[in-house]
Amino acid sequence: MHPLVRLYQRDIKKTFELSIPIVVAQLGVVLMGVTDNLMIGRLLGAVPLGAAGIANSVTFLIGSIGVGGLSIVSALVSRANGQGEKAEISRLYKAGTQVAWLLGIVLGVIGLLLAWQFEIFRQTADITELARPFMIIITISNIPLLLFVAVRQLCDGLSRPRVAMYITMSALALNAILNYALILSMGFLGAAVGTLLSRIYMAVAIWFYVKRDVFFRPYFTAFAPGSSLQALRTKILKLGLPGGFQFFFEIAAFSLAVIMIGWLGEPQLAAHQIAINMASTTYMMATGIAAAGSIRVGMAVGQRSIQAVRRAGTAAFLLVAAFMGLCCILFLTANDWLVSLYIRDSPEVATIAAGLVIIAGFFQLSDGIQVVGLGTLRGIADVNIPTVITLFAYWGLALPMSYVFAFPLGMDVTGVWIGLSVGLTVSALLLTIRFFRKLRRVRLDEVKPEAVTGH
Repeated sequence: MHPLVRLYQRDIKKTFELSIPIVVAQLGVVLMGVTDNLMIGRLLGAVPLGAAGIANSVTFLIGSIGVGGLSIVSALVSRANGQGEKAEISRLYKAGTQVAWLLGIVLGVIGLLLAWQFEIFRQTADITELARPFMIIITISNIPLLLFVAVRQLCDGLSRPRVAMYITMSALALNAILNYALILSMGFLGAAVGTLLSRIYMAVAIWFYVKRDVFFRPYFTAFAPGSSLQALRTKILKLGLPGGFQFFFEIAAFSLAVIMIGWLGEPQLAAHQIAINMASTTYMMATGIAAAGSIRVGMAVGQRSIQAVRRAGTAAFLLVAAFMGLCCILFLTANDWLVSLYIRDSPEVATIAAGLVIIAGFFQLSDGIQVVGLGTLRGIADVNIPTVITLFAYWGLALPMSYVFAFPLGMDVTGVWIGLSVGLTVSALLLTIRFFRKLRRVRLDEVKPEAVTGH
């Protein structure tokens, strides 16, 4: 076997092993919403399902700025780890948690204001009445979620992602139990309360673990108590917020699509929510691969090896293409069965949703590639131009085309999904091209972290 092939096999294996626990942890961000929708759809019906769907979508949109913004910390930690800087890693952890508190409070206020003025989303009276209090509770739950994400960056950046994986798995089990019990006792809002309690558990559990585990002790003892964290907080915000807005622009496109579909009718909204839940699940798995790619690219930058940067990035692209290809086959061949997991008493909703799942099977291929493009570029601290690319792809192409296809051309909810697919495909192409072009402009004999990040 050629030595280069062996190198790539090793990189793919390392990226895969690192990505598995990150994928599980990433799924925790979205699967609590999926659990809410599964139980609400089964126990309460289509209208509560639509209300929970739009409340979760808008709240997740707001929280995505924080989740995406904090993801830069793992890349910075991995780079510092590659350079052997334990004190810098400790400082990044402390600065990251402080930024999480700041973002949680600021974004929480925005979410509460939107919940108070929920009428601006122009939904039906029944959905508005149900969604407003549900959204208030889920918005509050974003604060412990961001604290969990912040501490997780330390674990992921040090290639110890299983910590967050185990906590997330236990939290999902807890959420399912709480949802079932609280929906039966409290009704619709019980699902939101169950999610809030589960996210508080996640934040407390991961904080307690890193404080007690022997592996992390050297990173805390290496911290200089008198040093200022202001510069690192500013750095995290400067590099992280563009990444947060990358997430925001995509998720906003999908959230605004939810609002447009709400104008088409309640069956379309419920069907869309079923299909987008499935697509969101595979997307969050892809973000785990992207995070692993970002971490491995960041470590290669810290080690000043442009060859390792290229291999780590390529491995992430190949891995996500294979994974999303398998998911595409599943969506195309088992769409009716997947929809039946959500709802059975509404044939109209099930028929619409089954068609949307087929479209989702194709567009998630582009979705996976574009999120890995963002992750690998984040690993080399290239965040500004990718943000512009996502803004153009989602808001300049996807949303306008979705509206035109759905309303003037009369393609209904199918048109919305086709428009979103176009935006994802353009984003995937542009981000992939940018990553490999960036690497070609770097001289292999003079590799420094600053050289890789330069524009």
